[in-house]
Amino acid sequence: MTWDKSVDFKIGVSSRGESPLSDVCGQFGRSYWLLIYSSADCSWQAINNSLNRTRPCGAGVATAETMVAAGVNLVLTGETGPKAFRILRDAGISMVHDVGGTVEEALADWLGGRLLLAHVANDPGSPNCLLGSLYGSRENQSPL
Repeated sequence: MTWDKSVDFKIGVSSRGESPLSDVCGQFGRSYWLLIYSSADCSWQAINNSLNRTRPCGAGVATAETMVAAGVNLVLTGETGPKAFRILRDAGISMVHDVGGTVEEALADWLGGRLLLAHVANDPGSPNCLLGSLYGSRENQSPL
């Protein structure tokens, strides 16, 4: 992946804290914070992901929608489920999986060409959410 250095490029990283010195959070949808790096001015923006991460279902989808709204071009994370991956991909956002270390180290690894883009989700998603999407919500089910 290449980009025009004269255009602002935003990289979103799932994080365990609000600082670039925090560790990357392995679970995209359940990350504590989303850190957005802007190449225009080399700045960081921290987004608290607590409302998304505590959802019983759809945490990945809601977190993906937050990244889309933030205008990111690339996501660095540990893993994404199929629904979040699809939302990001359809929005034109590239992803890198299996990222570790601190957020700052992850950015340096990307900028140094040491990370590869993901082409598929690497987590099956929550079994509870998958069952819910197949059978509808409990309110819509008839008793046995």
